[in-house]
Amino acid sequence: MNDLAALEAVLFVTESPVPTRELAEVLEVSKSRVEELLEELQCELEMRGSGLVLKPAAGGWRLYSHPDAYPYLERFTKSATARRLSGAALETLSVVAYRQPVSRGQIAEIRGVDSESSVHTLERLGFIEEKERLDAPGNPAVYVTTEVFLEKLGLGSLEELPPLADHVPPADIVDSLEESLRPGQV
Repeated sequence: MNDLAALEAVLFVTESPVPTRELAEVLEVSKSRVEELLEELQCELEMRGSGLVLKPAAGGWRLYSHPDAYPYLERFTKSATARRLSGAALETLSVVAYRQPVSRGQIAEIRGVDSESSVHTLERLGFIEEKERLDAPGNPAVYVTTEVFLEKLGLGSLEELPPLADHVPPADIVDSLEESLRPGQV
């Protein structure tokens, strides 16, 4: 098997980004050769219109689904075969990602509902972890996202998260929504 095919196979089966140094060890080639192979694989995937893209993330390299495949993946995630996070878990993960470090109480305050089950699920799946305990009554834990979170989203760092402002409606719409939800309003 040639080096390029071996690289593709390794990146296909990995569950987390693989550093260039480790790829060099596995393939028994130099780091510079791995960098050449990574570039060649990226070009090959692009040229053949592959449903996969090669991206650096969390200090290594990994294959991800192509952004143009989103509509197909979205339909797939609704199938019985696909396993996915609940809406509550996704909301909780979003709060942790954008407000970290954040406590369960703060998450519940932002979401308006108890989030204990979602926090446990996200911890179990490795998307978030307890960072520390606050010096406050009850010593609440505060949570942060993990490398697994970055890797699954294909991000190199939290700075690559899309700006939250892009997903918030304009102030006048928020005001009208809040107005309609106030007691005594019809």
